Amino acid sequence: MSFNNVMKLLSALDSLKHLKRTGWVKMGVPEPETVACHMYRMAVLAMSLEGQIEGLDVVRTVMMSLVHDLAEAIVGDITPHCGVSDEEKYDKENKAIQQIASFLPVSSVGDEWVELWREYEGQQTLVAKVVKHLDKFDMVVQAFDYERKYGERLFSFSTFTMAPFIEWDRELRNRRHQFLKEISVK
Repeated sequence: MSFNNVMKLLSALDSLKHLKRTGWVKMGVPEPETVACHMYRMAVLAMSLEGQIEGLDVVRTVMMSLVHDLAEAIVGDITPHCGVSDEEKYDKENKAIQQIASFLPVSSVGDEWVELWREYEGQQTLVAKVVKHLDKFDMVVQAFDYERKYGERLFSFSTFTMAPFIEWDRELRNRRHQFLKEISVK
């Protein structure tokens, strides 16, 4: 890997360390999490799924968690509220992930990153569906964290369709309900 490409890759990764997640910024959350923090938390949670979902390739799930928002290093965090069509978002991110993959020394590794990103976008495989659930679950947990930290109601409901996410979501809702009861008494 040429030093120039190492620096290009590190520059892309560095931008994710500083890129605040658009949804939290638009909601006025002070000190919102960054895209890199979100991807890292998803990847660590993915590692904990070993043996919990039959047939799940945990290593691929971790890799996809780390790649699914990687294009945002170039195009930014585009949400449905940004006025960009799904097609335009896909095209921009597809070009960006290919550009990032071109920094890698072995084209097959770059091809795998692009394939992982496209698999996630396609939502046809077990791994892609699990990563989507991780993405949504991390978001609702983060919303609850912000509610507790800042006292603002931010909780966003999502629908989870597979274990263990259904149970985790139920428990999170119970904890949030208890938290809201406690703060309403004060």
